[in-house]
Amino acid sequence: MTAVLSLGSNLGDRIGHLRRGLEVLDQHAFVRAVSPVYETASVGFGDAPPYLNLVALIDSDDPERTLVAAHAAEQSQGRLRSRRWGPRTLDVDVISVGSTTSTDPRLTLPHPRAHQRAFVLIPWLDLDPDAWLPGRGAARDLLGSLPDQGVVRAAESMSLPR
Repeated sequence: MTAVLSLGSNLGDRIGHLRRGLEVLDQHAFVRAVSPVYETASVGFGDAPPYLNLVALIDSDDPERTLVAAHAAEQSQGRLRSRRWGPRTLDVDVISVGSTTSTDPRLTLPHPRAHQRAFVLIPWLDLDPDAWLPGRGAARDLLGSLPDQGVVRAAESMSLPR
């Protein structure tokens, strides 16, 4: 089964944080594919630096293990949970784990705002043109319904952590 993870960084060595986060994820679960990197403006904090974002597909059929891997990647880069949607060295969101759905507040699946985030949908579509968000529909249709995509391709590309 495939899990979809969204990684973002807007503090310090953004590319380095993404790279090292992918390496940690690969230690927990096989990273199958990594999207190109996109740059987006920080939402809600006008003075915060822009984010670099990517999507990774990993082999996982266990939502809890996927969340543990995501938290390990964040912790490896000194992630502090000081304020919601604030600047961070590395943020790893579990977007989906196969077709699993969950309303558990610790890990809601699919991610409750993924369908509203171009910085998730665009890189995901780079990896899977037929991407499907459980309970929401085709990622392509979800992206088309967004009023402003607000995403710019960054100069960097990302390779698999091997």
